[in-house]
Amino acid sequence: MKRVLLFLVTNLAVVFVLSIAMRLLGLDQYIAAQGGSAYGLLVFAAVFGFGGAIISLLMSKWSAKRMMGVRVIDKPRDAVESWLLETVKVQARESGIGMPEVGIFDSPEPNAFATGANKNKALVAVSTGLLQRMKREEVEAVLGHEIGHVANGDMVTLTLIQGVVNTFVIFLARIIGGFVDRAIFKNEEGRGMGYFVIVLVTELLLGILASIIVMWFSRKREFRADIAGARLSGARNMIGALEALKRGHPPEGMPQQMAAFGINGAVPSGLKRLFMSHPPLEERIDALKRANGLA
Repeated sequence: MKRVLLFLVTNLAVVFVLSIAMRLLGLDQYIAAQGGSAYGLLVFAAVFGFGGAIISLLMSKWSAKRMMGVRVIDKPRDAVESWLLETVKVQARESGIGMPEVGIFDSPEPNAFATGANKNKALVAVSTGLLQRMKREEVEAVLGHEIGHVANGDMVTLTLIQGVVNTFVIFLARIIGGFVDRAIFKNEEGRGMGYFVIVLVTELLLGILASIIVMWFSRKREFRADIAGARLSGARNMIGALEALKRGHPPEGMPQQMAAFGINGAVPSGLKRLFMSHPPLEERIDALKRANGLA
C-alpha cells in the first residue's frame, strides 16, 4: 500500500518546483519586498500550498503507474486476472463507486495500493508477491481494504490535509527566510540570494516535519479501510490477510525508501514511528478482532 508515499513524494517535488518557479518569476522577491503584509503572504501560501497538493492528487494515478511499473489489466491474460477484475467489480459495486482500473506490479513483497483523484476513476494495483503468497480469500480481503480507501475518499481528504500543511510550510519558510536574510546576511531589502536559499532549505525541513501529520492521518485511515475489507470479504478473511502479512518474509527487491512504507515492513522504533504510514499489524489485527467480537 504505497499511495501515501507516492503522494508525499509527488507533493514535495511539486512544491519544490513551484518554489523555483516563484523565484524565477520574481514572486518571492515581490513578497519579500512587501515586508509587512502577513495576510497577503498567507493567502499566497494557501494558493500555492493547495495548488501543490491538488496537482499531486491529479498526478497520483499517472505517477503511481510509472513509479511502481503497474501493468493495467485491459484484457485478462489468465484466470487469475479475470478473477481480479471480477472481484474488484463486485466490491466496487457494493461500495457504491465506479469500476477502478486494476493493475499488477512486479514485486516479491505482498503489497497493494489504491489511488486516484476521483473515487469513480481510481486505480487498484496488487503485487505479484501478493498473488503468489496469499490465499485467494486473503487477496480478496486486501482488495476490499483498498476499495475501502477509495470509497472513503482517503486521497481527497489526504489532499486537503496536505494543502493545509503546505500552506504553513510555505508561509513559515518565507517568514524565516526574510528574517535570516536581514538579521544574518544584512540585506535590508530582504530579497537576496540568502533569502532564496534559506526558503528552499526551510521548506524541505518543515515539509519533512509536516509529513508527521500526514502519516498520523494515514495510520488512522488504515483502521477504517480494514473495517471496509472485513465488510466486503468477511472479518475472518481480513484478519487472516493481516496475519499472513505478519508471517511474511521481510520486503525484498524493493527500493529501500519504498520498503519502509510497505504494508508488511518492519516496525520502526523511537521517533521513526512518527513517520509510519501504517499502524503495526498487531494493532490492526487486535482492532478488527475487538470490532467483530473475535478477541
